[in-house]
Amino acid sequence: MPFKTLGLSKQILKAIRENGFTDPTPIQTQVIPLILKGEDIMARAQTGTGKSASFILPLIQLLSEIKAKETQKKAKIRILVLTPTRELTLQIAQGFDTFSKTAPKSIKTVSLIGGEKIGEQLYDIQQGCDVLVATSGRFIDVLSKKQMSLENLEFLILDEADKMLDLGFAQELDSILKALPDTRQNLLFSATYPEKMLAIASRITQSPIEVSVKGEEATLKNITQRVIEVDIQNRAPLLRHLIQQEKLGQILVFMANKRATDNIAMKFKKYGLNAQSFHGDLDQEERNLTLQEFKDKKINILFTTDLISRGLHIDAIECVVNFDLPRSPTDYIHRIGRTARAGASGLAISFIDHESESHFKLIEKRSEIQLKREQIHGFELSGEGIKKEKAPAPIKGKKKSKKDKLREKALLESK
Repeated sequence: MPFKTLGLSKQILKAIRENGFTDPTPIQTQVIPLILKGEDIMARAQTGTGKSASFILPLIQLLSEIKAKETQKKAKIRILVLTPTRELTLQIAQGFDTFSKTAPKSIKTVSLIGGEKIGEQLYDIQQGCDVLVATSGRFIDVLSKKQMSLENLEFLILDEADKMLDLGFAQELDSILKALPDTRQNLLFSATYPEKMLAIASRITQSPIEVSVKGEEATLKNITQRVIEVDIQNRAPLLRHLIQQEKLGQILVFMANKRATDNIAMKFKKYGLNAQSFHGDLDQEERNLTLQEFKDKKINILFTTDLISRGLHIDAIECVVNFDLPRSPTDYIHRIGRTARAGASGLAISFIDHESESHFKLIEKRSEIQLKREQIHGFELSGEGIKKEKAPAPIKGKKKSKKDKLREKALLESK
């Protein structure tokens, strides 16, 4: 089904062609017509399914129709998009800028993220803003300044809503909803639907239409998944060995914490490898520069936390490495989904040892996959796993009857 069948305007279709897109993804096919009809939506879709464009494209069209009727030149905030991370915020804002270039009237997008001066962000909004894309935390900060009008807001979008819940969004929701008009179109996008998510959806949306796209299934088919058994202390040497022997290109390596990413990136640099770390403690300028250099292939190996596992679109990641295993099956899918984008093939490698074997089995079970274990010569896993011994079963014996007890008593009394 081509884009032209979805009800999009000639201007939007032109922008789509100019950016090299040909056919819509399943989530775009389902969501775009519903947004154009004014429906509230609760969409379940993994990263890599094209969900950002599924709301950006129709919203630009609807916003253009609103602006065509306006006589006032200064832009008003009509669209609010809330996200869990700075990087996703900037990516979505860029998406609005990219696809609105062919719009009949200029559309101004402002992004609100931490790590940048709040005064400058407020100034940008006050100069006129049609689309506001923000992390929920920074949005609350700006909201508290009471220098931003949301009375003209018509569209609220929560992207990666389940991740926002993990970051405490439920506590911020009351403050946000009080600042918004009651009448608006609401769009929720989430990879999973935990109970908390459903509770929040009921407070935000009005009889939403549910859309579900299992994008991870198609993505997994294009990903070669390998599970390598290795001792913890040999993971870094093994990774260097794989990079050199298998000539891996752009590699994204997931670590358990920020400190570990810095330490290992430094060690890899000493071996002459083009590596860098990426995590939430870097200032925004460093994060933007590192991410751009990785996209431009000036950096080949990026060590990161789960900060980058969701929503962010980076082309040409050839390999994802779970140096440390993710906490959940959902996080596993999100991580490995960073590769094999746009129909390309990719490689995902997970390092496990005796201690993490049971956790990975749980990931396999809940992800409905079963992967072969392998070992690399020179880096074999040592020792054996700790076998859980079953407690000895209680000895089953015949219970003495009342007659037997009376006989024993009589015998003792006769002695």
